[in-house]
Amino acid sequence: MLKKICALSIFLVIISCSSYNSIDAFYNAHKNDNHVTAVRVPQFMLSMISEISPEMKAMVGNTKDLRYMQFPSTTTSKTQFLNKEMNGITGNSFIEVFRKNNELKRNVVSIREKKNSVKEILVYNNDNRTGSFLYFNGDFDPVKVREMAKNEQFTKFGDNIINQFGATTPGINSEN
Repeated sequence: MLKKICALSIFLVIISCSSYNSIDAFYNAHKNDNHVTAVRVPQFMLSMISEISPEMKAMVGNTKDLRYMQFPSTTTSKTQFLNKEMNGITGNSFIEVFRKNNELKRNVVSIREKKNSVKEILVYNNDNRTGSFLYFNGDFDPVKVREMAKNEQFTKFGDNIINQFGATTPGINSEN
């Protein structure tokens, strides 16, 4: 009986850590891909990012880890692959607070909570030409997160990160 409890405990610990490791794995697997822009914001630069808007100042002030990645998604098979990978990352450990599907196009905001606080936010967008993910780890107000998801402020924030760092993804047309 004790062996079963220990095995179950180890299994639960591994599962609870798997999301963050999956985000790490996705980021590390794709950051060197052709035509990818990847930003992992160090702590000292978070104050610079917080100057984008008052909402972002409130959001970034509680952030421990912030990552953004933009990548080409120009073929049906690539889009399907990326959509499947993101679904695997969020799996059962995140709660979707917003999802908009249009054929293969995706706009998804998922969170992971602990008690009355949001601890992780993962925003995934794919329009069949460009895909992106925005990841926050910290301590966030769930009401504010929901409001930002409904108003598509996370999408705007991802674009602002790219502008703030002066980076554009070569070979990707940014037209709507």
